[in-house]
Amino acid sequence: MHIIIVGGGKTGSYIARLLARENHSIKVIEQKKTAVAKLANDVDPADIIRGNGSDPAVLEQAGILHADVVVAVTGEDEVNLVVSMLAKMEFNVGRVVARVNNPSNSWMFNEGMGVDVGINQADTLAHYVEEGLNPKEVSTLLKLARGDNEIVQLEVRPDSHAVGLAIKELDLPDKSVLIAVERPDGEVLIPSGGTVIREGDEVIALIHSDGRAGIRRAFA
Repeated sequence: MHIIIVGGGKTGSYIARLLARENHSIKVIEQKKTAVAKLANDVDPADIIRGNGSDPAVLEQAGILHADVVVAVTGEDEVNLVVSMLAKMEFNVGRVVARVNNPSNSWMFNEGMGVDVGINQADTLAHYVEEGLNPKEVSTLLKLARGDNEIVQLEVRPDSHAVGLAIKELDLPDKSVLIAVERPDGEVLIPSGGTVIREGDEVIALIHSDGRAGIRRAFA
C-alpha cells in the first residue's frame, strides 16, 4: 500500500518505521526543519517531504493521487482535520486516520470531516481507568466498528504462562485473533497456530471489546 503520514514527530516516525518494515510504500510530510533532521535518522530521507501537509500541492508531491491511506498525526487538531478533509473530499483517499490532540475536539473527528478513524488518546486512558488495568498489560491501539471491536497490544512478561506455548495452545477469548508478534530483536511475524510465544514479545490482537479480561488472562 501507498501510505502518506502527515506529521514527522515521534508518533509519525514510529508509524513510518513500522509500516516500512512491512514493505509498504510510505511518504512522511513534516514542516519543521529540526523535526525533519531527526526524522532522517529513522526514515529513508527519500521518503521525507518537507512542507505543509495541509497544502494540496505538497500532498500531490507525496503521491496522494495514488494513496491508499493518509495518516494525520501532527500536534495540531486543526491541521489534522484539514488534511483529513482534503484527503477524503478532494483526493478521494480510501482510508483516513487522524490523531485527536485535544479531547474536547474529538466530536469533530468524524466521517463528515473526512475522518474514518479518529485516535483519541484521552479515551484510551479513560478506558484503562474504567477497567482497572495497568496500561503496560493491555493497551488499546484502535477501536473498530463503533467500539465493538478493538486492536490491542500487550507485552509478554517473563513470568507469563504463555511463554513457550504455541498460539494454538493458548486459551484465547472468543472473537479474538492474534494478528502480529514483534520479537525483542525487532522481527515482526504474522503468526500461525504453531508460532511459539517468547518472553518479551509484543503481541497485537484483534478482540471483541468484552474480551479484554480474557486476553489478559491468556498471557498472565
